[in-house]
Order: sequence, then structure tokens, then C-alpha cells
Amino acid sequence: MAKCKSCVVLPFLVGLVASIVLGWWGFPKVLYSQKTQPIRFDHIVHVEDQAMACEDCHAFRDDGSYAGMPTNANCVGCHEDVQGEDPDEARYVTEYVQQEKEVEWLGYQKQPDNVYFSHIAHKELDCTSCHPDVANMSTPPVYYENRLSGYSKDTMKMWQCEECHAQSGASNACFVCHK
Repeated sequence: MAKCKSCVVLPFLVGLVASIVLGWWGFPKVLYSQKTQPIRFDHIVHVEDQAMACEDCHAFRDDGSYAGMPTNANCVGCHEDVQGEDPDEARYVTEYVQQEKEVEWLGYQKQPDNVYFSHIAHKELDCTSCHPDVANMSTPPVYYENRLSGYSKDTMKMWQCEECHAQSGASNACFVCHK
């Protein structure tokens, strides 16, 4: 009788361990593709050395919505020609500025189409409350794209918004954030 128990328990444990390993290690690798930004952008050079603020490149529209990633028009004031010895800056100037081609930046936290997020309503918060602290990075983090939804792994989750709203006393009514 004890022999039959081990015949059931052992395959169960092997299956359980295999499921845990597959779920924690394998599934995310299947679900997310890894991408890098088209150009390595050194935020430290711009934020610390040039004393630029987040809003200098990531501006608001008049309605408070996010204007998107910076365009060449934002950058050519300084980068019409190569300024330093950074090969990525040289590549940016020759492949994008001189070719009049915009960089297709990957947005780490693009919200789903049914979400309205007003940056201007959250302007009192530090950018790193919701975004990765890229201001202290010389190389942008890896972009993980969900193969099913097309959204970034780092897109803010609804529970994160709800938690912050609850803590700050802001409404969690559906119409506040959803279209």
C-alpha cells in the first residue's frame, strides 16, 4: 500500500515543481519579447550635466495630456552636429537628424486605449512615482513587450493607480481614469 502512495506522490511533486519552474521562469520568457531603444539615450548627461528637467523633453499639451516622446525638433538645438565622443550621439545625428527621420522610441508606460491619464493632474508627483528612474541611467532599461497585448511589461497596472488614489484620497470611480 505504501508503494502505491509513492507512485502517486512522486509524480505529483515532480509535476508541481515543473509547473512552478515553467510558470515563474519559462512563461514570462514566452510572453514577453525583449527590445532595446533604437538609440541609447544617456539621461545622466542631459539631467545632471545639462541640468535639464523631465518636462524639457516630455512636455504637456495644453489639455494636460502627455505630448509624447521628444522629436528631432526638440533635440536639434544641441544636436544638429555631433557634440561629443559618444558613438550613439554620432549615430543619432547621422541616422536621424541628418536623414530627417524620427526615432521610434519605445514608451515604457503607454496606457491602454480605454484609459485616460492626465499628466497635468499628477504634476505634483515626482515622475519616478509612476515611471522608472531613467534620469539616473546612462542606458535605458530593456523594454519588455507583451506578445499578446503589445503593451510594455512596465505599463502601470490598474491596482497601482487605485492604491495611490486611495492613499491620496482621490476618487477611484471608473470615469476618473477610463474613457
